Amino acid sequence: MIRNIIGSTIAVALLLLVGCRGPMPVYNVTSTPVVANRTVSSDEVGKAIIRAGARYNWQMLQKGAGTIEGVQVAREHRAVIDIKYNAKSYSITYKDSEKLQYDGTNIHPNYNSWIQRLETAIRAELLTL
Repeated sequence: MIRNIIGSTIAVALLLLVGCRGPMPVYNVTSTPVVANRTVSSDEVGKAIIRAGARYNWQMLQKGAGTIEGVQVAREHRAVIDIKYNAKSYSITYKDSEKLQYDGTNIHPNYNSWIQRLETAIRAELLTL
């Protein structure tokens, strides 16, 4: 009986420890090749990125040729990214955030999840071209 209580207590403590994720290094996407079913233009890549962002409620704003600013708002949290692209590659870089525990190197793990989902959505959109 005592063994069961101790075992259960240890199991609960481990679950709580695993579930409490602290800040992690910022995930940036650097010079990822554009993979599409045909040769595509820079303009087509930009439109695919905007569609991918819309899928996950990113507010995407074209800032100039080859540059999109993305903003994600979730409750009181806010993340801002820069996406640089051309016909051959794209990069997603952290720009700013609010209430995501950014310390110059590390950030709340939810930010990294948002970027990884966006990256996957961009790849999927590019494959439709």
